[in-house]
Amino acid sequence: MTAVPLPDGYSYGPWHDGPDPLAPPADLRDALDEIGRDVMAGASPRTALEEMLRRGTERTAGLDELTRRLWQRRSQIQRRNNLDGTLQEVQRLLQEALDAERRELFPDPDDDARFREAQLDALPPGTAAAVNELANYDWRSEQGRENYQQIRDLLGQELMESRFQGMKQALQNAGPEDVERINEMLNDLNDLLDAHARGAEDIQQRFEDFMGKHGEFFPENPQNVEELIDALAERSAAAQRMLNSMSAEQRAELAQLTQQAFGDPRLAQQLSRLDGQLRAARPGEDWDGSARFRGNNPLGMGEGAQAMQDLAELDALAEQLGQSYPGARLEDIDLEALEAQLGKDAGVDARRLAELERELRRQGLFERAADGSLRLSPKALRRLGETALSDIVNALRGKTGERETESAGAAGEPTGASRPWRFGDMQPWDVPRTIRNAVLRSVSVGERQVRLDVEDVEVVETEHRTRAAVALLVDTSWSMVQEDRWLPMKRTALALHQLISTRFRNDALQLITFGRYAQSVELPELVGLEGAWEQGTNAHHGLLLAGQHLRRHPDAQPVVLMVTDGEPTAHLEPDGEAVFDYPPQPRTLLKTLSEVDRLAKLGASISVFRLGDDPRLTSFVDLIARRSGGRVIAPDLDGLGAAVVGDYLRTRR
Repeated sequence: MTAVPLPDGYSYGPWHDGPDPLAPPADLRDALDEIGRDVMAGASPRTALEEMLRRGTERTAGLDELTRRLWQRRSQIQRRNNLDGTLQEVQRLLQEALDAERRELFPDPDDDARFREAQLDALPPGTAAAVNELANYDWRSEQGRENYQQIRDLLGQELMESRFQGMKQALQNAGPEDVERINEMLNDLNDLLDAHARGAEDIQQRFEDFMGKHGEFFPENPQNVEELIDALAERSAAAQRMLNSMSAEQRAELAQLTQQAFGDPRLAQQLSRLDGQLRAARPGEDWDGSARFRGNNPLGMGEGAQAMQDLAELDALAEQLGQSYPGARLEDIDLEALEAQLGKDAGVDARRLAELERELRRQGLFERAADGSLRLSPKALRRLGETALSDIVNALRGKTGERETESAGAAGEPTGASRPWRFGDMQPWDVPRTIRNAVLRSVSVGERQVRLDVEDVEVVETEHRTRAAVALLVDTSWSMVQEDRWLPMKRTALALHQLISTRFRNDALQLITFGRYAQSVELPELVGLEGAWEQGTNAHHGLLLAGQHLRRHPDAQPVVLMVTDGEPTAHLEPDGEAVFDYPPQPRTLLKTLSEVDRLAKLGASISVFRLGDDPRLTSFVDLIARRSGGRVIAPDLDGLGAAVVGDYLRTRR
């Protein structure tokens, strides 16, 4: 809205000076979340961005919806209309003229009346031929004379409107002087285009002289000959496509009728010459196209040419919205044309999408990788991590029965000693020593029954470490993709990475993927990782890399988290070759468990997050947990992130 001061107050109206300053900004976070989900599901960042723009957002229609409206509008134009409006109107006027003339002649007994009736009876059957035959007929009926003149005027108006938009209204009451001015304009225009085709050096001066003399006929206000040709050729090509869309009989009828435009055959001749020059100047225009119209609403020649222009404009807009050509950007969309065809709401949606694309690029949410491909920037990954972590935190808050502690996240390890309990201690009890204290105290005072007292309680003494070395192992075998576990796995890694990088910055996190082989990856690599058909779940290799990571941080508390949906089916040989077999070889299981034992010696208890209910998988992960002093969690996919983050926090306590 904009306010205009008036003497007695203010008047409020729509805002017209550019984008609405009060419009809500583009919601980058929601858009980035959508893009992130697609990227983590295996799409490239560019594809994910394009897909988000096609789908749109909650309050903005996407490119697909706008394109659907364009095709609906295109279909409506063709279903509702036909192109014989001018012919139908000429036929009506002609029939009324003939009927009026016969009524005028019938009561007259003289021979001249009978001769005229014979002339009317002998008219050719075709409308155009009859109109041409009556060109020199001396009408007795006033209505007949007026109708015939209306036919000539209508043909002139429609013929000019088909080449010059808006001309029909200007020629509603055209007289002989107006027709002469039009013929003069067309003659000068053809001479100007002829000089342009010859390459005349003074063409700009000729153009300015022409516009000074005939500028009223060109509301587009072209600035040079090229712009003038562009405007005229577009309309002329539309008129030609309209003719191409008619039957051969209809085209022949119109060709004859146009000779009677304003009763001056020079008009049709000048326009024919103009069409030829425009076609030579702009051969790239669509001069040979056509369309099928099958409705009941008759369109005149001017309306038909406009309908063909509308169809061409709709096709161009659909191509712009499709964004399928090299270097496509949403700024390419002709917003004025889009609003003209679909209304202002469509223009608002297209502006919002363009702003969203521009802001996503401007704010550095995408970057070029070394190979030239587009990928999410660290800034974008942080935002995705914030969203993923926020969802997990909300899920954790929904759990009941867990006590909040002041030292949440502080890592501790038993020293082997114990000490008396003090108020506020939250360490676990040293049960044997507590019972021993109670027995000794009871015996010393002569009590027959052993009773626990507060002073008997001893707690396990722990030493706190300020750092943790965290290895998150994620299964990237094909079954993770096939069972829709790919995206939850990536969101879990994002959330854990965000938590450690913001709240536990001293912790060292290593992301490890394991399929046929295992590898240590950075977060952008994991987020952009595409699922691939690959047999093998090489947990042995993954645990081996986890051990290397823990050994690089001997002063940190070891934390190993493994997400998998299958038992080990591959292992690494000393020569670096991965051996796959299913069912698993005993050697594969032995080497995997040996690596579990090595991690246990480093003080790492492995938490395994089991996805799936396969009995063999269940048995094996239970064995891993027992041998490492860890545990097995079997979350559903929606709870995977909360389970991993919650276990990490529990372990650090």
